[in-house]
Amino acid sequence: MEIVLIGVIVVILVGALILVLIGLRDANRGDPLQQRLEEFAARGETATLEEIELSQPFTERVIVPIARRLGDFVARFTPQNALQTTAHRIELAGNPKGLDPTVFWASRFILAFLLGGLFIFLFTIGLRDWSWVRKFLVVAVFMIIGFYIPDLLLTSKINRRQKEIRKSMPDALDLLTICVEAGLGFDGAMAKVVEKWDNELSLAFARVLKEMQLGKLRREALRDMADRIGIPEMTSFVAAIIQSEQLGVSMAKVLRIQSDQMRVRRRQRAEEEAHKAPIKMLIPLALLIFPSICIVLMTPAFIMLMQSALRGVLFGP
Repeated sequence: MEIVLIGVIVVILVGALILVLIGLRDANRGDPLQQRLEEFAARGETATLEEIELSQPFTERVIVPIARRLGDFVARFTPQNALQTTAHRIELAGNPKGLDPTVFWASRFILAFLLGGLFIFLFTIGLRDWSWVRKFLVVAVFMIIGFYIPDLLLTSKINRRQKEIRKSMPDALDLLTICVEAGLGFDGAMAKVVEKWDNELSLAFARVLKEMQLGKLRREALRDMADRIGIPEMTSFVAAIIQSEQLGVSMAKVLRIQSDQMRVRRRQRAEEEAHKAPIKMLIPLALLIFPSICIVLMTPAFIMLMQSALRGVLFGP
């Protein structure tokens, strides 16, 4: 029985290692086979397709296809709506490391079984006096925790990205306004933002410019950008830009108004966070700081009390 459990744990660890390697891959590398073809063509060498495929790294030839197949297998038992929601959330997170929904769901199941297998292994080598019900509850709790850890990490990534975009929007709109007032078009102004900055907002603008170069209409590219970011400030900004384009209103005036509104909203959010700070400080104060102060202040008095004549009166002989 122990050998079977150890074998299951080894399989789970290998699966987790596969997903870690997939997550660490660079999403901007493009097609590895195409890169190999270009390398052979640049060197002027002739090689068969089999030789080119074998020249790829082991992760590209074996581990990545296995992870994709595992993700596809998990996707068969996952509702399509959940996959679409996950794909949208990955877009909100900025598509980190080229993550796709199937690999994300596979990582959730594998991490759940990994934590469950780890505790089964611990119960196998120790804590034999625990009841099976108690062991089952502990394993189930940690499997649930492992299942939701990737989702929590993705939510944290979404919040960080949206917060960074909110902070950078007023300054970006100021630069857009200056560029438009100087005579550049809106597309050229966005190109200047992409050129001067390197953050999540500039990356979003760069994607809009690439989509427009591929033939997508500006308003559609901007709406898609607002959907990928998912914050009200960007949605109102895109709506104002599209309305200005359709009605023929001065773009510089619209950008100036939007910039002022963004600064007001940023100041309001800062004031809101400042008002939340005292409430958030109550937990560390009550659990960490106040007990430490009480120990430091009361311990000398308690020692003096124990050494005085009142010890017999208070605590008895």
